[in-house]
Amino acid sequence: MRKVLLLAVVGAGLLLSACNTVQGVGRDLEAAGQAMKDAAK
Repeated sequence: MRKVLLLAVVGAGLLLSACNTVQGVGRDLEAAGQAMKDAAK
C-alpha cells in the first residue's frame, strides 16, 4: 500500500513537471487524485 502511494506521488510529480499550462496541471492533479483513490480501495 505504501509503495503504491509513493509511486503515485512520484508519478504525479513527474507529470506536473512536464505540463506547461494551467489546464494541464488540473488534468494531472485530477489523474493523481484518482490514482490515489484507486490505490486506497
